[in-house]
This record gives sequence, structure tokens and C-alpha cells, in this order.
Amino acid sequence: MTVYARLAGVEAGDGVPVRLVGAINVSPESFYAGSVAQSETSLARLAEQMAAEGADLLDIGAMSTAPYLTTEISADEEARRLASAIGAVRRAVSLPVSADTKRSGPARAALDAGATVINDVSGLRHDPGMASLIAARASGAILMASETSPGAQEAVPTVRDLLAQSLEAARAAGLPERHIVLDPGIGFFRQAGIPWHAWDREILRRLSELRVLGRPILVGLSRKSFIGHLLGRQDPGDRLPGSLAATAVAVLNGAHLIRTHDVRATRDAIRMAEALR
Repeated sequence: MTVYARLAGVEAGDGVPVRLVGAINVSPESFYAGSVAQSETSLARLAEQMAAEGADLLDIGAMSTAPYLTTEISADEEARRLASAIGAVRRAVSLPVSADTKRSGPARAALDAGATVINDVSGLRHDPGMASLIAARASGAILMASETSPGAQEAVPTVRDLLAQSLEAARAAGLPERHIVLDPGIGFFRQAGIPWHAWDREILRRLSELRVLGRPILVGLSRKSFIGHLLGRQDPGDRLPGSLAATAVAVLNGAHLIRTHDVRATRDAIRMAEALR
């Protein structure tokens, strides 16, 4: 079985290099302050830097989705932030832009501003209008597994089932599978029956088992909490070496796309892992 997708013209999957998704935040409440750009000038500079360093796609988030933080803002504010940021980035670079949102109102505003991919961390579970909006207007979707009930004991079977359900919802809405990439949701299972950091390690170790879903796998682990826990690095700013090591493992175990705050360093880690794989 060959695994392949196109996100707004970006090929991902078997037979093509691992793709880099540059993560840009305009949410002051983000867990990693170093990733936040709050002015059009800083957004443009960051987008230009990521493009020069080898990003294939830029993913812009306007509301932090970290499940251990209280970060909710209104849909109107999220839409305003997204539209403004995407407009600034599109004026600066020609790379495709993804909008990181689980709400259809902000997603619509992002598409109006020039985004072509929607990254839904709820896997189409949060907003009933999201699947049809993506099917009608976007050129790609990233669907993530996230916790729906506490106490799960088995990491890989749980994530696999959640992603399969998201795929079924996408099919029902008419979203072509060739435009879908899946994300196992590193960092988003905080109430499982095993420690959250053990959950994340298990997913990375057994990432290849998600290949049965037939879609490319995106892994977002940049500077996340399990790295801080394992290395004793409370400040996300100190987690780059751990992020690069985990990225290499993800690539060796079959990741097709890596979402990162640090494009240049992550590119080198990916290319080394690809060469050794």
C-alpha cells in the first residue's frame, strides 16, 4: 500500500521527502512564547525565515490548543487574529498556509484570507460544520486525534480508532482522502489510564502501526511537555535538542511530515534520519 496525499499542492507520503510544516502562533497564551509573532512585521520576518530555511507549508494558530492550559477566546477574536496573520504571511511568502483551528467560523475567515489547508486538532469532532466547509473550500486537511474520554489504557489502538473515525467523517462530507493527512496528537492525551508522557512515548515508538490507515502521518512534537518531563526542562525554550532527537525517531518510524517551530535545525535532523532510514 502506497501512502500519498497532496496538501494545497504539497506532496506528502511515500516516495517524497519528509515535509516540514513551520508552526507560527499569534496567540499570546501559547505554551511556547518563542513561537509567538504579534505584529505584521514580525510575522512577515518569521514567515520569510521559515521559507528560506526549507519549510514546505506554514501552519498558523490564533488560539492555543494545549489541553493543560486555559486558553479559550471567542470565535470572533480567533477569526480576527487568523485573518490578519494569514494576510500578512501571504503578502510575505508564496508558501501554502494552513490554519490551525477547530471552529468553522475562524476556519472560514482563514480561507477568506488565503489559507488553503485546515488543521483541525479535534479531528472534525468539535464543530459539525467543519467537515463540509473543508470539503467545499480547502485544498487539504490535517486531522488530529485528541482525547474524547478519560481513562484509555492503550495508546496506539485508541489513536488509530479516533483517526479512523475522523476519516469516516471526512468521507461522509465528501472530502477526498488524497487531500487528508493524519496527526496522532502528541501532547493531547492528558487523562489517559497511563501517564501522559508514557502515552506520547508509546505513540512515537509504534508510529508505524498507524500506516494501516492509509494516510500520511504528520507528527507535531516540537518543544512539547513530554520532552520537558523526560529531560527535566521546564522551559520550552530549552527543549530543542530533545525535540530534534524525537523528530529523528519519528522519521525513522514512518512520519511523513513534521510540524516544528525550528525549521532549519529540524530540517537537518530529518535529512539525517532519512539518509539512515
